[in-house]
Amino acid sequence: MSKPSTEPCIICVAITGSLPTKENNPAVPISIDEQVESCQQSFEAGATIAHCHVRNDDQSPTSDPDRFMRLKENLERHCPDMIIQFSTGGRSGAGRERGGMLPLRPHMASLSVGSCNFPTRVYENSPELVDWLAEEMRGYGVRPEVEAFDLGHVYQAATMVEDGRLPSNIHIQFVMGVKNAMPVDREAFEFFVRTRERLLPGATWCAAGIGAGQVVVNEWCIREGGHVRTGLEDNVRLDRTTLAPSNAALVERATGLCERFDRPVATAAEARSILKLKRRQTG
Repeated sequence: MSKPSTEPCIICVAITGSLPTKENNPAVPISIDEQVESCQQSFEAGATIAHCHVRNDDQSPTSDPDRFMRLKENLERHCPDMIIQFSTGGRSGAGRERGGMLPLRPHMASLSVGSCNFPTRVYENSPELVDWLAEEMRGYGVRPEVEAFDLGHVYQAATMVEDGRLPSNIHIQFVMGVKNAMPVDREAFEFFVRTRERLLPGATWCAAGIGAGQVVVNEWCIREGGHVRTGLEDNVRLDRTTLAPSNAALVERATGLCERFDRPVATAAEARSILKLKRRQTG
């Protein structure tokens, strides 16, 4: 495809998600304190975006705004330079409760613009809910990261940009390797990248590879000028066991790939500039 990029590469770390547990990997951060510590370690290793879910005390995923608030306050205190991205994904809640944390005004939030199959269920994102989440993000000044699990989601994102439901400078992530959805496939990846360039020229982009596909997709992104997502949320097999000792270790692997392909790793200031994010006062 294109010649190697020299633009600094933004590394996003997805620290916990909703699947891995302490039983599957003791290193998975569950509590607020554990998540903050993992973010600090990941930031020191080179990550500048923290993609965040929250868990109940029994490790189950939740959309509880109070837990998101506690996480955000502690991240702002201990990792003030990190870009905070909240998940509005469907594993942690149903309907509008999935966006209940958006009034907290994180820098970014994930947004799935269409439905798809997951290994054991349908990941449902109705048009009404998608429009409501997009409107909430716009109202609270939260930058959407569109999670594209299928090619049609890229086209839908372009339609939403065209009619004003999404800003032109969205961040879009291609999700590859979820069973029953888009596989980790090089030709499909290249078509995703070309389609984004054609339909969403103002959007920055990254891709996530699930399980063993994570390092492969990381390498493709770095080589082709995109940004990188890594972390224990994605580094999980179908049996829900993870493949790495820590989030920081996965970030270090991504920075090593950047060095291998002569791609600088973005600093926090560079990441904000690339994403056109303003630094907000904490509190």
